[in-house]
Amino acid sequence: MSFKHITSRDNAVFKHLKKLADNKRERNKEGKTLLDGVHLIAGYLQAFGEPELLIIPEGKSSQEAVALMQDLADVNTTMFPTLLFAELTPVASSTGILALVKLPAVAVPEKVDFALMLEDIQDPGNLGSMLRTALGAGVDAVYLSKGCTDAWSPKCLRGGQGAQFYLPIIEGVDIIETMTHFEGSSYATTLVGEPLYAQDLTKPTAFVIGNEGAGLSRDAMNAATQQISIPMNAKLESLNAAAAAAVCLFERQRQATKA
Repeated sequence: MSFKHITSRDNAVFKHLKKLADNKRERNKEGKTLLDGVHLIAGYLQAFGEPELLIIPEGKSSQEAVALMQDLADVNTTMFPTLLFAELTPVASSTGILALVKLPAVAVPEKVDFALMLEDIQDPGNLGSMLRTALGAGVDAVYLSKGCTDAWSPKCLRGGQGAQFYLPIIEGVDIIETMTHFEGSSYATTLVGEPLYAQDLTKPTAFVIGNEGAGLSRDAMNAATQQISIPMNAKLESLNAAAAAAVCLFERQRQATKA
């Protein structure tokens, strides 16, 4: 194990890590990303093994971070001043540990009976939350349009809390083509569609959810098997995208479990 203490923003190691933290193209080019926090790093360790590098701040880290560092004592470690470390972490209250890891590849099952298809989701926290919900609801695969934010950005990974390690995620797809090839019913979430709870979701099901502000494109809505809506209090026009996904996905899980 090597230990480096870097104090300059001009250092090549810091510049490299900063690019990975900020730039999707750099992450895709290198096939690597940064994990923030004990929970994520421990989840990666369990699923894929040791990270390539640990990054820690000067001063104190949490007790959990210290314990994890002890478990990973043979992993190369780099220390940065607090301000430089803060430029790499996606959250204001980090537990005081980051890890450089290879992007994991989760195989897509041969038959997908339960899918989530997302069009142009922009907020990494929203996307991370949807991925976490999808894993909890038993989704087989998640498809992201070319306009979606990166599923492997530090902020999205933080929001997903490790869902990316276990959930097949297919990025950069044509959502309409993906719906066309799905062997089941695709349900486009809209404000005026048929009620969600009136649908038979016990058969192969895909939910299609659109951009946080604009919703689904007209083409995507028209390509779906059925347009649906979530019944709610008349005083509220809509739920946010992550909440809508949660309601739809767990209604499908409820029906499938009951069947």
